[in-house]
Amino acid sequence: MEDLIIISNLNDFIFCPASIYFHKLYGSQDNLLYQSSAQINGTKAHETIDEKTYSTRKSAMMSLDVYSEKYGLCGKIVGFSICLMSTTFKVYEVLGARMEGNTLLRRHQYDYAGDEIGRKIEQNKIRNQAQALRNIRRKTEYLKEGIQLLDDMQMQLETELEYLEVMGIEGNAARVYFPRMFDNVQWNGRKPRIKNDYVNVTLDIGYTMLFNIVDAMLQVYGFDTYYGVFHKCFYMRKSLVCDIMEPMRPIVDYEIRKALNLGQCKAEDFDVYNQRWCLKYKKNPEYIQFLMKAILEYKDDIFLYVQQYYRYFMKRKSVEELPVFLLHKV
Repeated sequence: MEDLIIISNLNDFIFCPASIYFHKLYGSQDNLLYQSSAQINGTKAHETIDEKTYSTRKSAMMSLDVYSEKYGLCGKIVGFSICLMSTTFKVYEVLGARMEGNTLLRRHQYDYAGDEIGRKIEQNKIRNQAQALRNIRRKTEYLKEGIQLLDDMQMQLETELEYLEVMGIEGNAARVYFPRMFDNVQWNGRKPRIKNDYVNVTLDIGYTMLFNIVDAMLQVYGFDTYYGVFHKCFYMRKSLVCDIMEPMRPIVDYEIRKALNLGQCKAEDFDVYNQRWCLKYKKNPEYIQFLMKAILEYKDDIFLYVQQYYRYFMKRKSVEELPVFLLHKV
């Protein structure tokens, strides 16, 4: 029988893999020999959670012993969720705290029927598209023109607009942005899911990974991920996930541009069947690796954005207080 994975080791691996080694090295010694005063105080404060004396409310989850033969895991979950994912971040199990019964949140979702949140999300997306172009080192006049056009469109979204007007500005921004982001290849237009060229297929892969990680975080907070604020609802589409990931898409775009320049993404890695491009199976790990690396560089930003959006929605704040997701400057 294979050894079980201790859940705390997963936590260590995510934040600092070296800590797994040090925990094993010092684990049998007295804490006073290797912990600082802050760590000792933290451990002491944590005892109320471990001993389940922190609160008498039944709804307050403190610690939960977990064992899973199926996933080979054991340990203790303390007030947070563990999402088990595939290599493309698709969630197949959630362990621990989950807020599926957050009826107040869902009531707020279903009561909302405005366009202003969607307008601000699209403004945030265009702002990040402009930043992605600014992150390109060699700026031609063509590129500078695109940045200025996107800045102008972002300003147009400062005023209240109808849904179709926002959609029109979004479409115009895409026509400005994509040819400039991918001016290092022959760009034939953004055509989602029809696999008409290898760049579009790679974009689909990256967006799917981003979609999955956002979906996991929204599920943990108890959102109805099928009920969006901008993308229209229709059967089995997770419209809210599509909404929340909008400002994050340039993460994938910029990484793929870099991969094209470095030769990590190229036409030879794909097969063509009936005019549809498909990534070769043996190349999957390479593409997942460079896309995953780019997305995980933003893991804290994504988490905080979803957390702030949850708090914004629960408190029904003004649209001017809607959280903003910012692309990193290079």
